[in-house]
Amino acid sequence: MPVAPPPHGQSTGDESSRGLARWGQWCARRPLYVIGAWFVAIVVAALSASALHTTFRDSVSLSGTQAAIGQRVLARDVAGTVASTGVIVFSSPTALSSQHSAITRALATVTTLEDVATTSDPFTATSLSANGLVAYSNVGFRVTSRQLPAALRGQLDRAMSSVRHLGVRVSYGGALDQVTTPTVNDHASEVVGFVVAFAVLLGVFGSLFGAILPLLSALISIVAGLSLLDIVGSSLVFGASAPKLAAMIGIGVGIDYAVFLTTRFRQHVRDGVAPVRAAGLITSTSGRAVLVAAGTVSLALLGLYASGVTFIGLLGLAAVFGVVTAALGGVTLVPALLGLFGRRIDRLRIGRSVAESGTDTDGWHRYAAALSRHPWVYVSAGIVVLALIAAPVLFLQTGHVGDGASPASYTSRQAYDTMAHSFGAGANGPFTIVVTRAGRTT
Repeated sequence: MPVAPPPHGQSTGDESSRGLARWGQWCARRPLYVIGAWFVAIVVAALSASALHTTFRDSVSLSGTQAAIGQRVLARDVAGTVASTGVIVFSSPTALSSQHSAITRALATVTTLEDVATTSDPFTATSLSANGLVAYSNVGFRVTSRQLPAALRGQLDRAMSSVRHLGVRVSYGGALDQVTTPTVNDHASEVVGFVVAFAVLLGVFGSLFGAILPLLSALISIVAGLSLLDIVGSSLVFGASAPKLAAMIGIGVGIDYAVFLTTRFRQHVRDGVAPVRAAGLITSTSGRAVLVAAGTVSLALLGLYASGVTFIGLLGLAAVFGVVTAALGGVTLVPALLGLFGRRIDRLRIGRSVAESGTDTDGWHRYAAALSRHPWVYVSAGIVVLALIAAPVLFLQTGHVGDGASPASYTSRQAYDTMAHSFGAGANGPFTIVVTRAGRTT
């Protein structure tokens, strides 16, 4: 006969708790049905997303800002206003004047390329360095930098090949960094993250199945979340970083929710509670906490719309898909997997297997008792520690990351450094002042 569960595992007795308990027990009794339903849902969502061919791209609109107003005035009143501007930087150990004709012909070829509106003369007094070794040409585009085609890099290289053969170093900066910056394949970092998470869970819980289950649940949940994001992305314009943000937050909370539930389940089973009943108990208690936590996090992420920038708000919405599917996985998939493993969840142990204590004598309970006896001491100490940790915030400088932060091997960084060295501070950050007077723009 199983013994009664410890007090911390008892249901509150209200209807919602009883409903969650019954739901958790149903999932634990029919784990293959639940896992199969998740598999079917993921396949259907993935196929739907694939058919929609969703593209994630950055489309930032800062209406009402001075920059947006100035750009709108220029586009309306000044003919030939370009949507974005790149820069081609020429540098040579000898005077560039000897390559004047070759550089001019190359820039004439650039002017004929798709989306290129204008190129400036690099041999004017403001575009040629004092020593005559560095010059640059501004390239104006009819489209924004985010809309430049990837093929433009190859076209530029072919146009500049004759100049490079003369020993002139050519680098691209400004808006051209959108097509010159290499695509970084960071899937390896995600794999490393999962390996580290597995190692941590294995070391903390001492159980192979106990470490695998949270990772498996989080992975399945985030695949579903990303598929749903793809589907919604066919109607809304999400930023290029939206899937990565959703995956990062979804995996984090997914593992957290699953660990929360799994730890409580393992202690119930150790106390003699039947696995199916234990799954119901954790769903009615820890599962409800998971749903509340997911709702709170989702509301906080949607609060990014308060910034007034739709692009930022959509990033928050994208992350919500990861959080919601992680929570759904926590109250469906986790009880099903726990029911599937049952008492075998601690069979493959690595060292001492740890679960949540059911007694009042462990370290955490003693710590909680000490907090209740001396609350002001701990509150004061906590404030001091947090203040020390937060102190660096006073010295933070915020701003956009520019080409100067790119690796030295990137052509955009080379263009940035060459411009800064040859033309001084501010050369890489020009700005336009738009003045309107009596209905005229200057």
